[in-house]
Amino acid sequence: MFSTAWITGASSGIGRATALRLAGQGVKVAVSGRTEESLESLAREAEALPGSCEPFPMDVTEVEACRATVREIEAQMGGIDLALFAAGTHEDMSGADFSAERAAKVMTVNYLGVVNALDAVLPAMRGRARGRIGVVGSVAGYRGFPGLAAYGPSKAALINLCESIHGDLKRDGIRLTLFSPGFVKTRLTERAMPTPFAITPERAAKEIVRGLSSDCFEVIFPKELAPQFIAGRVMPNRVYLRLAGLLGALR
Repeated sequence: MFSTAWITGASSGIGRATALRLAGQGVKVAVSGRTEESLESLAREAEALPGSCEPFPMDVTEVEACRATVREIEAQMGGIDLALFAAGTHEDMSGADFSAERAAKVMTVNYLGVVNALDAVLPAMRGRARGRIGVVGSVAGYRGFPGLAAYGPSKAALINLCESIHGDLKRDGIRLTLFSPGFVKTRLTERAMPTPFAITPERAAKEIVRGLSSDCFEVIFPKELAPQFIAGRVMPNRVYLRLAGLLGALR
């Protein structure tokens, strides 16, 4: 079991639910997000639990803020043995309403936010030759999908990043797990397309905590939706693009 964890994107959704689940198991959780009020509310909610949620407000898009936050957490709470990167945002975007600004906003939070947090936490983990990292990606990163021209590429970049560094981190004693959820009922999915088989953040947190105790590189959930997305990943382009075009016409 982990002693000290750091979760980004803990203000709401998957990050918040996972922080509470870990605190319920006695873990001291440093929770980060941009909204200090939400983090304080989370800390109060965790007061009755065996562990705790300690607020460390910051913006993942600022690498120096990530580095300073990790130094502060380790000074106050001890070495971070688990880091879960769950910060994310969504902007609906298609070829018909393409926007460089929206694409950049999503990529900066969803992809570079993880890069910045990794940069901050890896040196200490590497120095201790141990640690566990979880990255919240999405099955939306498997293939392009109508309306997800900003969100999908940011998650595809995370998949590539995790595949690229997994072996190096393992040799350094650091285990990395990529979490690829389908639709989760959060404020982000409220603005997105129809979400079949959507699960609650609490169920997502359960899957994540279970996955963190396994040796799997990737954990895909919910199981009801995973086969369709996996099939789409290996489908020939001519078939997939025709199907995606039909779905896009229904939006």
